[in-house]
Amino acid sequence: MAQHYFESNPNSTSRPGTVELILPDLHLRLATDSGVFSPAKIDLGTRILLETVPPPPTTGTLLDLGCGYGPIALTMAARAPHATVVAIDTNSRAVELTRTNARTHHLDNDGTRLRCAHTDPTGTPTGHPDPHTRTALDGPFDAIWTNPPIRVGKTALHTMLRTWLNRLSPTGTAHLVVQRNLGADTLHRWLNDNGYPTERAASRAGYRILRTHHPT
Repeated sequence: MAQHYFESNPNSTSRPGTVELILPDLHLRLATDSGVFSPAKIDLGTRILLETVPPPPTTGTLLDLGCGYGPIALTMAARAPHATVVAIDTNSRAVELTRTNARTHHLDNDGTRLRCAHTDPTGTPTGHPDPHTRTALDGPFDAIWTNPPIRVGKTALHTMLRTWLNRLSPTGTAHLVVQRNLGADTLHRWLNDNGYPTERAASRAGYRILRTHHPT
């Protein structure tokens, strides 16, 4: 049976590969594998997010929600070298790839700048992260960048967003990229209706960049 990229422990046969992340300010070759999100190329939505969002805060704690093999988390770490980046995913294979890619590109040489964790959608670690990582998961987060797993279903998606958006700092901002045909405008309304002030920050190639803030 085919597995989804949001499976906790994918058992699909490993097929390691690499993809190129090329941005105006960054060029990374990232290790990928089967069983994770978009293993053959950088997803267009992720690329649009990284080309559109303003620079992250230079200090504080930043979150990549649903890190996959790490393109968003590593971009945050490169653009904000004095911040702590937390990268989480429900897919254990994806989390390990993010760790590997961070070490390869010297973005986490001491194990403190980029903290990776395998969690369930409610934010509960499913493994045994070190105490500093466990503490970092509680936030508050000064920025959240995410290409959220829309296909996980509305109930699980809304649970996940409530968990992590509630951990934004009072001045923090979250940016989400969502394909229009997969319900971007519906999600925009849901966020506003549930107390997360949201506006469309950009629209490109069928994707929306939604900007939302600490819940009111």
